[in-house]
Amino acid sequence: MKFSKVTKSPVYAQGHKWAFEKRKGEYESDVTAMLRGMLEDDAIREDQRAAWERWRNDDSGIKNP
Repeated sequence: MKFSKVTKSPVYAQGHKWAFEKRKGEYESDVTAMLRGMLEDDAIREDQRAAWERWRNDDSGIKNP
């Protein structure tokens, strides 16, 4: 599948600090909490969804050259 329209990935300023809050009452690492918080951003969520679709539908890795 060819993707003629590739979305631009969101760009954040260098040194951008992600605000995140760990879940209460259960263990959650800082990294997991930060990633969960990042996916609450619509631009990041859409970018990751599009990247997953491109990867999932790319059959170039299984074709013989």
